[in-house]
Amino acid sequence: MRLEIAVLSAPAVITFLAFVIFPVALAAYYGFYQWKGYGEPTDWVGLNNYRLILTDPAFHDVLWHNGLILVLSLVIQGPLAIVLALLLNQKIRGRSVIRVLIFVPYIISEVIVGTGWSLMLQSNGAVNDLLHRIGLGSLEADWIADPDLAVWTLMAIITWKYIGFAVILMLAGLQSIPDEIFEAAQIDGASYWQIQRRITLPLLGPTIRIWAFLSIIGSLQLFDLVYIIWGQYVSGTAGTSTMAIYMLAQGRNAGNYGYGSAVAVVMFVISLIVALIYQRFVLRRDLRGAVTEGTV
Repeated sequence: MRLEIAVLSAPAVITFLAFVIFPVALAAYYGFYQWKGYGEPTDWVGLNNYRLILTDPAFHDVLWHNGLILVLSLVIQGPLAIVLALLLNQKIRGRSVIRVLIFVPYIISEVIVGTGWSLMLQSNGAVNDLLHRIGLGSLEADWIADPDLAVWTLMAIITWKYIGFAVILMLAGLQSIPDEIFEAAQIDGASYWQIQRRITLPLLGPTIRIWAFLSIIGSLQLFDLVYIIWGQYVSGTAGTSTMAIYMLAQGRNAGNYGYGSAVAVVMFVISLIVALIYQRFVLRRDLRGAVTEGTV
């Protein structure tokens, strides 16, 4: 049995070691050097790169931006996904078409999404032109560069892009709840909102927690949309820069791959700590009993 387990798990273990553990270890190694990205690193700086990261006000700003995006993603997408899932779980006309339309943005490449939205959100783009044509010219704005609007523009795009995934997860969770439970509650005189609050949401809890975990990790590693729409320079002034953008700007683009590697390690450590804390205090209730001791 142990031999079978070893043989069957070997490909996954080897892949994980080769594409996760080894790159992280290599980045940690390069993070101790002032390295230009080619040749053998020889300019040892020790922990200086990490010290610079933790004391750099620019890194503090991007860390704050990631945290804000994380919180707003949970607050905006979570309730909206639950409401849409409850609606689409009902027998309404065109339900299948609506599901497809909500999910389509999720499968579109980030490059296409970012390019399309960046063109539409320009000062002379389609969004401002539409507002002008329908008599709402006073609402025209610089959706990308204005620091007061840029983060909300980003959240609108993120919500449009990823809400479909959240809705599909919520629908799967809803359809796993037996109909008999709802029927029994209705017989006992429970109203629709009482059923949702006391039955649906508690039973949907494991799905919500898994989605929240994926959303948190995605928010900490956000890169594609910000880089395509704002770039490394505008994102800093607009207040949408992230840790991944900082890593690119201060690492590869600055010719300091050692510092960039150190930033990557810091990102990994932050994500790992958040994941472990979330698993310890939030997912523990779902994992409890999932593995039974003594089973073979």
